[in-house]
Amino acid sequence: MPELTHRRRLLVLAICCMSLLIVSLDNTVLNVALPSMREELHADVAGMQWVIDAYTVVLASLLMLAGSTADRIGRRKVFTAGLVLFTLGSALCSLAPDLTSLVAFRTVQAVGGSMLNPVAMSIITNTFTEPRARARAIGVWGGVVGISMAAGPLVGGVLTDTVGWRSIFWINLPIGLLALFLTLRYVPESRAPRPRRVDPVGQLLVMTLLGCLTYAIIEAPVAGWTSPLILGFAGAAALALTGLLLYEPRRAEPLIDLRFFRSAPFSGATVIAVCSFAALGGFLFVNTLYLQDVRGLTALGAGLHMLPMAALTLVCAPLSGRLVGSRGPRLPLLIAGVTMTAAGVLFAAFEAEASTPLLFTGYVLFGLGFGMVNAPITNTAVSGMPRAQAGVAAAVASTSRQIGQTLGVAVIGAVLASHTAGFAAASRQAWWVIAGCGLIVLLVGAATTTRLK
Repeated sequence: MPELTHRRRLLVLAICCMSLLIVSLDNTVLNVALPSMREELHADVAGMQWVIDAYTVVLASLLMLAGSTADRIGRRKVFTAGLVLFTLGSALCSLAPDLTSLVAFRTVQAVGGSMLNPVAMSIITNTFTEPRARARAIGVWGGVVGISMAAGPLVGGVLTDTVGWRSIFWINLPIGLLALFLTLRYVPESRAPRPRRVDPVGQLLVMTLLGCLTYAIIEAPVAGWTSPLILGFAGAAALALTGLLLYEPRRAEPLIDLRFFRSAPFSGATVIAVCSFAALGGFLFVNTLYLQDVRGLTALGAGLHMLPMAALTLVCAPLSGRLVGSRGPRLPLLIAGVTMTAAGVLFAAFEAEASTPLLFTGYVLFGLGFGMVNAPITNTAVSGMPRAQAGVAAAVASTSRQIGQTLGVAVIGAVLASHTAGFAAASRQAWWVIAGCGLIVLLVGAATTTRLK
């Protein structure tokens, strides 16, 4: 890729951040609108889980393929195709006549989304080659997640309460079209020096693993954990995982290069990504249902209540990027682990939702922790890998996030759906799961980083 001026680099970063904004905004806006969707589409908790997880499962399944394809045929080509598909999927979602159609159109969005974030991160990695500048750019990238979390609930609440839930998909259209225009005009094409071959068997195994595992978790409360259907899907997931572990090391150019995981920081970042985003997915899901179904708030009221969490994420994400650039990933990860665990325990053990000051304290702690965790995950994933494999390495990090969010929504939703003693008792167990995820972030972060890294 030709050498770019500083201003051009910042413009490329801004364009890539626009793609992250529409993908992240889509999730945060959607969570606030879930109760309205459920009422109009006559869906249950499992139906709402599928609205979220149909997107995240497909996204996670295709991220690795999108990353390696972008390295092979050109990152701008794949990024452009992703913007077109995501924008089209958003338009279709706004027109969905029923739950089945909405879930189907969410998968169209997901196919486009899979071509955006990992490819954008690969573009950033190849644009900002100096480690400190790259860490700061990734901090800005993480700050966009905070912006989406801050704006999403408010924008989603206003649109849902005034125009209706369908309008939440409209906001992706102008941003997606603008990003598409700017990409074609300003983002230079780049690719890996030596193209990697396609791995269709590995791709099929990944899709089978994620799809079957998610289906088993979401449908188990209704079908029964020991029903032949659930056991069959769980068994298929286990076989797919076994197949991946046996097949991928035999390929010269695998979809998932298991050698990446020989690096303790890289493996640690993967585990932390899964756990932190599982906590986020569970946090947003349980709070949306609690604030609107139990407290009786409007969609806008629920968005305003979650604003402290979003604001802390917005503030802490770029700060975390600077800390990673100057001191390494250890301190941000330790802060993230402590605060996310504390937030979960506050709700699980001290019933923080019963007291408004404690409720907001829990939101602030969680937002602080989640804001701190994103930059060290991404920076660790891409900094130690060859630039030629930047797309694949970034896709591993992005896949880990989506797997985490998928499992978080599936597990927390299953906990809520399977408990017969009411929402309060079920949410206790859900919060303990979220606290456990925070504790894993703390322990793994401490174990896989050093004070000198």
